[in-house]
Amino acid sequence: MIELTETMNNEAVSIFSDIESMNHEQVVLCHDKETGLKAIIAIHNTVLGPSMGGTRMWHYATDQEAMTDALRLSRGMTLKNSIAGLNIGGGKAVIIGEASQLKNEALMRRFGKFVHSLGGKYYTAEDVNMTTRDMEYIRMETPYVTGLPDYMGGAGDPSPYTAYGVFVGMKAAAKRAYGSESLSGKKVLVQGTGNVGTHLIDYLTKDGAKVSVSDIFEDKIKRITDRFSVEVVAADQVATAPVDIYAPCALGGTINDDSLGLLSCDIVAGAANNQLLDETVHGQKLLDKGILYAPDFLINGGGITNVYYEYAGNHSHDRVMAQTEKIYDTTLSVFDMSQKTNTTPHQAAIKIAEDRIKSIGNIKLPL
Repeated sequence: MIELTETMNNEAVSIFSDIESMNHEQVVLCHDKETGLKAIIAIHNTVLGPSMGGTRMWHYATDQEAMTDALRLSRGMTLKNSIAGLNIGGGKAVIIGEASQLKNEALMRRFGKFVHSLGGKYYTAEDVNMTTRDMEYIRMETPYVTGLPDYMGGAGDPSPYTAYGVFVGMKAAAKRAYGSESLSGKKVLVQGTGNVGTHLIDYLTKDGAKVSVSDIFEDKIKRITDRFSVEVVAADQVATAPVDIYAPCALGGTINDDSLGLLSCDIVAGAANNQLLDETVHGQKLLDKGILYAPDFLINGGGITNVYYEYAGNHSHDRVMAQTEKIYDTTLSVFDMSQKTNTTPHQAAIKIAEDRIKSIGNIKLPL
């Protein structure tokens, strides 16, 4: 009994250590035996407004891996929402399990009840392995959901806007690296051909880029090659591919000790969250190698901008596109600050986001 208690205490200390290190406000563990639901809702910061961020469903190897993902993603949402100029805080949810086997109406609605129990402190939306249909199910149990389909009065699929933000962020990086924002003739590798990756490929090919793609799912690759004229790169050859721009658009952590020794591109600019496995170490290594990094939480902010305006009640396509286009100028500003302060672009973007949170937090103090 003593050994069991000590083990439990050690695990609790470890969990709180992770929460404290990233300064989270609240983490909720959700479990329902009947539906098989196991989920984590992480609320990082609500200074700017209620936390908002998508729910993803993934077959994590361990519960700790799921917790780490939820904590990192929710912190990223705080930074993303702040630097985008939105009046919302950062949160994220992960549902543990294989979506193709476990996801159904009952599980989604049960998850919706957990979201509702937070009383509006967290608004969910669509993320990896989730659809607008899933948002409909969640909406049956709570109003605290965004990214609903058009016929329900929602903003619809956010992925086209996410892709557009990445596209303009990539063009800003090209402007800095090459002196021209044009991507015509540039070799761009898009890793991950889901909804966002597909829309990004569309933007890139129309701009004249020479696009190659990679994905671990053959059916997704076929869907892309049936529609676009692209080259296919094997998943284990992504880091060594001879390209100008690498666009990670799947899961995070692809910029790590292993890949950094192999990358030879000029720019990293993609939609995936948490691309840097260690944001300090690997951000610096990119800089040392002369690879320009467009911070992920900055350039992938188009999707959250879309659902934010749905939440705010004044959504329109033109409004969202205009706000998303600002990513271009912000990206150039981040590069300027990075050079001026001799820091990485990632660190510069974090400072801009955190400074806004601090300044808005100060004006909310009582007189």
